[in-house]
Amino acid sequence: MRRAIADTTALPPVVDRETFDAGLQALRAREKAHTREGDAIAAERRRLPMVEVDASVTVTGPDGPVTLLDAFDGRKQLLAYYYMWHTGHPAAEQCQGCTWCTGQVQEISYLHSRDITFAVFCQGPYAESRAYRDFMGWTMPWYSALGSLDQLLTGRNIGQMYLISYVRQADRVYETYWTTMRGVEVMDNNYALMDLTVYGRQEPYEDSPDGWPQQWATEEPKLPKTIHGRPIAQWSRIEAGRDDDLSGGRSGTS
Repeated sequence: MRRAIADTTALPPVVDRETFDAGLQALRAREKAHTREGDAIAAERRRLPMVEVDASVTVTGPDGPVTLLDAFDGRKQLLAYYYMWHTGHPAAEQCQGCTWCTGQVQEISYLHSRDITFAVFCQGPYAESRAYRDFMGWTMPWYSALGSLDQLLTGRNIGQMYLISYVRQADRVYETYWTTMRGVEVMDNNYALMDLTVYGRQEPYEDSPDGWPQQWATEEPKLPKTIHGRPIAQWSRIEAGRDDDLSGGRSGTS
């Protein structure tokens, strides 16, 4: 008979159902207030002024340079994620945070139904970064914004992740909102789900009770890596035999 291994991980106190429901109900009131505050912030966001952007600025796609206006793909609005890139580095050394964010945005038909295009504007060369996109198995529109970053990211630090919202009116383009760092967590569903669990994200910055596991130390803007030495989302691709050689500007299945 196998001997059971003792599990000494800290846990919340055990109570009866009535006590549990009472505590949950008190928390639910705060959750509802948080939701309403989020609605109020979104309403204020919709009332922000906007700034015009040169619609003729170009980004590079599969068929060569196209204008920012073309990247809307005929829709009224554009959400562009500015992907950090380490030119000349192998796949294992590409930005884990951007891999994490981008990999969550798979089903974009709902955005299309609301007249919104989602696209990645990579801050590296097209061929090399597109090979990474193909290695990961992503299907969203992918462009290189290299060469136009000074105009597109006016007043901001090039090389940092950004999520930027644009709207067009005829052939004119306007920037209406942007966010960065933890603001781009809106692209992810995993953290939101982790926040519903008793141990949360298990990261040191969280306010958790003493003894709670927090082994996932982070070094911003990266997420934790293990002995695999590469972004977590790459593990399954490597196990499936995909080729992650980016040097030839192409990738796929070996």
